Amino acid sequence: MLIRLLTLSLLVLYPVAWFAPLMRAGLLPLFGLSEISVITGLQSLWGSDVILALVVTAFAIFAPYLKTIGLALVQWNLLDPRAQPVLHILGKLAMADVFLIALYITLAKGIGYVTIEVAWGLYMFTACILTSIALGLITEKRRRSAQGQ
Repeated sequence: MLIRLLTLSLLVLYPVAWFAPLMRAGLLPLFGLSEISVITGLQSLWGSDVILALVVTAFAIFAPYLKTIGLALVQWNLLDPRAQPVLHILGKLAMADVFLIALYITLAKGIGYVTIEVAWGLYMFTACILTSIALGLITEKRRRSAQGQ
């Protein structure tokens, strides 16, 4: 029952993580820092690079949310457990987004004119994705042990 509740809680926590500040960035330490979230980053991308915006939207929003919905459906016996490999792939795609964000932060910190501070939203978004992956693995393990009995 706890696994199901944790999975359902992710359906609430993901949207919070999308609007939470991932980082604060600005030019030189002299100027104020702007907070950047998944949503504000996507808004900026839609204005400059539609293809990249579509990719990031798929990785940051659709992949983790669809994976969580699918996982909840498997846990409540509303979706065939054979769908779990696809859900696992969706979880990996979502983790790719966290990797890209970390890469951008690392690259930007290498430029002397940019100041970047990691914010709590990056940790929350990462925790949501890692929790989803862990819940998927636990669900799969429980399903296999139930079949073996």
